[in-house]
Amino acid sequence: MTDLTAAQVAALLREFDDILILTHVRPDGDTVGCAAALCAGLRHIGKRAYLLENDGKTRTTAPYMQPYEAPEGFVPAHVVSTDIAVTDLFPKNAEQYKGRVDLAIDHHPSFARFGKANMVRTEAGACGEIIYDILKELGPVTAEMALPLYVAISTDTGCFQYSNTTANTHRVAAELLDTGIDYRTVNQVFFRTKSRKRLELEGDMLAGMEFYDGGRIVVMKVPISLMERVGADETDAEDLSSLGGQIEGTDCGITMRELRPNVWKFSVRTGPRINASVVCAELGGGGHAAAAGCTIEAPMAEAKRQMLAAVEKTTGKFAD
Repeated sequence: MTDLTAAQVAALLREFDDILILTHVRPDGDTVGCAAALCAGLRHIGKRAYLLENDGKTRTTAPYMQPYEAPEGFVPAHVVSTDIAVTDLFPKNAEQYKGRVDLAIDHHPSFARFGKANMVRTEAGACGEIIYDILKELGPVTAEMALPLYVAISTDTGCFQYSNTTANTHRVAAELLDTGIDYRTVNQVFFRTKSRKRLELEGDMLAGMEFYDGGRIVVMKVPISLMERVGADETDAEDLSSLGGQIEGTDCGITMRELRPNVWKFSVRTGPRINASVVCAELGGGGHAAAAGCTIEAPMAEAKRQMLAAVEKTTGKFAD
């Protein structure tokens, strides 16, 4: 199946109306920012477009989603997904649209091309870069579109620190800033401010971290009991997976968070030695070479054993 270009996607969107845009489960800044910016762009050219409400949104992402959420009873004629690699990542209220996605836009190597039409650029640092090119084809990119796109790109690249950041990432970000957006507040909220509960979570994770493979692999755990003891919510737990990568001497940070009793969501962040996507694919997940994830249903010790076995299978026998 041939992937569409930005110009072809724009032409297709000009034919659509009554559009519903989907974001993935536990929505991050990239999927939310992409959906909001695309919705704003479609409305700018006179289309009726909305975002499907996502109950996983947090206090930081909600302000970008809520202005565009579909009213009760809205029946879409066309469905578009942004930054969703596979339909297994649809929220529960989006499952009714499996098999009905008219256009899927993504940047993950594990993208399943489940749309009737698809656009994927695996070289893009963030899906927001792809949405930017589409919006340019639809017309001028306004500040209303640029602000959520900056959220999308900055969060998916760790404020331009992760290895997925490219020269094009910086070029797009610069053009977004040229629209006059308040990027300073975005940076403050997403990268410079932490709640006390967040700091308590990080303190417990650091106190209980475990090292493997000669200290190059670190495992951090976030059981439900920790979330309950601290009184933390989804906003406090956003992007906890970035913590492992800050530890000197490691090149593989594994964060395991308990979503339900004995159901663990693994987030794997790696350097060039380990392909995170290959590791997570062993366990039914996927993602990027440096950032991927999967879910394992098992008690904590067994779930951790399965993950470490997948890493060792990919890299070779661990050092002592």
